[in-house]
Amino acid sequence: MKFNVLGALEVDAGAEPVRLGSAKLRTLLAVLLCSGREPASVDRLLDALWGAAPPRTAAENLRGYVHQLRRALGDPARVEHRPPGYVLRVRADELDSARFEDLVERGRTAFAAGDLEAASVLLRQGLALWRGTPFAGLDEVDLLRDEAARLLERKQTALEARIEVDLALGRHHDVVAELSRLVALHPLRERVRGQLMLALYRSGRQSDALAVAREGHQLLVAELGLEPGPALRKLEQAILTADPALDLMAVGPVEAAGRQREVPRQLPASVPGFVGRDAELTHLSEMLDMTEAGSGTVVIGGTAGIGKTTLAVRWAHQAAGRFPDGQLYVDLRGFDPDSPPVDPADVLQGFLDALGVSPDRTPVDLAARSALYRSVVADQAVLVLLDNARDAEQVQWLLPGGTACHTVITSRTEPTGLVVRYGAHPLALDVLDDDEAVALLASRLGPARVAAEPDAVDELIRFCARLPLALAIVAARAAMRPTFPLLAVADELRDERGRLDALDTGQPMTSVRAVFSWSYQHIGPRAAGAFRLLGLHPGPDIGLTAAACLVDAPVAETRAALSELTRANLLQERRPGRFSFHDLLRTYAGDRAAAHDTEEERHAALRRLLDHYLYTADRVDRLLAPNRDHLELPPAPVLSEELTDSAQAWRWYEVERHGLAGSIASAASNGLHAHAWRLQHVLTTCFDRRGHWHEWVVTGQVALSAARQAEDAEGQGLLHQGLGRVLALLGRHEEARPHLTRSLELHRELGDLVQQAHTEGVVAWSLEHQGRVDEAVRHAVRALEAYRAVDHRYGEAAALNMLGWHQTKLGEHHSALRNCGQALVLYEEQGDQRGCAHTWDSIAYTHHQLGNYNEAIASYLRALHLFRDLHDYYYESGTLTRLGDTQHAAGDVNAARATWRQALRLLDELRHPEASAVLAKLDTAGSPGVR
Repeated sequence: MKFNVLGALEVDAGAEPVRLGSAKLRTLLAVLLCSGREPASVDRLLDALWGAAPPRTAAENLRGYVHQLRRALGDPARVEHRPPGYVLRVRADELDSARFEDLVERGRTAFAAGDLEAASVLLRQGLALWRGTPFAGLDEVDLLRDEAARLLERKQTALEARIEVDLALGRHHDVVAELSRLVALHPLRERVRGQLMLALYRSGRQSDALAVAREGHQLLVAELGLEPGPALRKLEQAILTADPALDLMAVGPVEAAGRQREVPRQLPASVPGFVGRDAELTHLSEMLDMTEAGSGTVVIGGTAGIGKTTLAVRWAHQAAGRFPDGQLYVDLRGFDPDSPPVDPADVLQGFLDALGVSPDRTPVDLAARSALYRSVVADQAVLVLLDNARDAEQVQWLLPGGTACHTVITSRTEPTGLVVRYGAHPLALDVLDDDEAVALLASRLGPARVAAEPDAVDELIRFCARLPLALAIVAARAAMRPTFPLLAVADELRDERGRLDALDTGQPMTSVRAVFSWSYQHIGPRAAGAFRLLGLHPGPDIGLTAAACLVDAPVAETRAALSELTRANLLQERRPGRFSFHDLLRTYAGDRAAAHDTEEERHAALRRLLDHYLYTADRVDRLLAPNRDHLELPPAPVLSEELTDSAQAWRWYEVERHGLAGSIASAASNGLHAHAWRLQHVLTTCFDRRGHWHEWVVTGQVALSAARQAEDAEGQGLLHQGLGRVLALLGRHEEARPHLTRSLELHRELGDLVQQAHTEGVVAWSLEHQGRVDEAVRHAVRALEAYRAVDHRYGEAAALNMLGWHQTKLGEHHSALRNCGQALVLYEEQGDQRGCAHTWDSIAYTHHQLGNYNEAIASYLRALHLFRDLHDYYYESGTLTRLGDTQHAAGDVNAARATWRQALRLLDELRHPEASAVLAKLDTAGSPGVR
């Protein structure tokens, strides 16, 4: 499938174009395409579709348009719901704007490498993709209008690059007419004007070239009050004097033989087979375009092995043509393990030598030497690349002062000082995405070898955590063993404990462990200790309080250590207060912990972390389900989060969710069996109400295994009950049955009548959903009798409501209303909002069966209000489904369809099989309108 935006929006599925219908559907697709791999938020989409005054039903209508788009594209997975909105899954080769960007960058790369013919072909192919104004007809949307403007600017710069190539190839006669039109269209673009001047001069039209220069000078002064830039002034002077070096001033790397200009060209060789980083390369170019006359400073930051130098050198080669006075480079060795950082005075000596300054003119004093350096480059267009900087103090003397100069710095430390003191633009480099990682391997190993083993490639990328250095190492290993399958290379990395050994090349500059160690050796002992223990954390990120428990330090001291690690790019703070590792850095932290910390120290740290999660999760459970039968835990041995209401409880769970699942597995694998099953049990309220049932099954099985190993009957009974319940919720009733049977057996052995009753209730629920209502009634009655025997009022209410539901299924509607009414009184006495919600839903269902549709709708709305307040998505979806049934039975088809659509959205997000039944209702219910 091809998505074309370089003109009117088009989608080509091969046989024929995809018909998108309404303008809003086209707008929705266009905004999703603009958002790339990041989700377009619901707010952004609503604003794009309806502007500042969306209708009351806008959110519901949006879901309808998303459904239409999925159908139009013929693949529901194309449009993925991902909070806070939606994302369109599009490969780079499917989008014409992405193909355009790729061809242009490849053309610039070929130009920088001196392959002019290839550069010309690639740039022309990219420009040939254009059909008109991007997103034509959708320009009333600000986002699309801005993106169209950006793409048009990229087209213009690509066109100018293609003309540079033509000039370098001696095609000056061919481009004069084209350049004349471009200057008329863009009279203030100095680059185009300079190209026209050069083309005219080389065509023997010196006076015309000077006239173009005078016209530009007059326009700039009249329109902007500015003089032309140094490059244009220098070109005009050269034309006036018929400078024989003019042939060399054509922007680009190729110069005439025998007439080499004395300018420094110190850039290291670009890495062959460079792939990806398109967004970062574009950003660096945009930073250059934004700064006045090209001056400015950009700092590329990121952890070791992330590819900072490779990116900087790659971009510098592409941009070299914009700096005809030279390119300076130095490796400042800020983190070299064997030598101190390079002295700025020595760097300045080298720069001044390269710029042609006689050694006898070079001052000894550092400040004076820096001043001379700035004076020399003041009127020159020079690119300065300062690689591997230690800190702002090291580079401050090396920043040029000229308005035409541009500086790129790479550093492992956060560039706060440079940003604050010198207005530098930070560019934080992250790992490669999956497509870029595949492309890197293909560039080193060949596309055929990579395509032949896609599963092995996926494993290599996962084991290398998409770190460019690690991927380059495994690619080198594979390249040296061309007969080995890639799976064999992946097998070397499979064991996490030996992964760093497998990524050791024997050379400090290219071994992952060695490269990481350079950063580790430069942090203080407190931060180093925190770094090692943080490797024990099983989740994707960690909060401050949890980290303080893990490292056994006060919160303030922990915050200082984490800040030091973040500044050193050994840790990332992707969200305020949440700290995360790169996966290989986590492995390295574990490697250092095993070398420096005893097994007892590591075990104690993990126990403190698990205590923190267990006691905080227990607090969450008590806030969300105050009437539940909670575990009795001893006083908390560590600091837990201070949560006071359900909103705070939900926020904590959502932030910590994945770390909690990992903590259960970590507890089980490290012999902390009680922590594993208790943490699992206290999380079931959250799993249930958020519909995280698949996760519940996985973690429940891990926790059950831990309880079995500990021979803990209480834990086994509770976990069998929980697994039986969640499997029944998922419709896997045959799998649920043995768990429920075993739960009953264990609780009978323990003499726990309350838990027996709880399990009987789950059995009744499962049987009713299998259509075995008579059997369900018997189990519901058993639960009711057991609850009443121990005066368990909450359980009694639940059993009465369940019994009433079953009686309605059997046609005993008046008995059902009586039992549900009693349940409602008990729930209201206890202030149990969730129980009231379930009971109102049962009452509504009974009224529907009696034909009392108005009473049913009113009761459903009361249940719906309570479920929404509780964020109980699954039961909200059930109430919505039944409410839609009642509205449909009452003859209000449009209201029914709108309600079912709400239910379908929730069930889709929960990935629940009941979604198909709701979709069937929408497909069969007649309605004038489009669903």
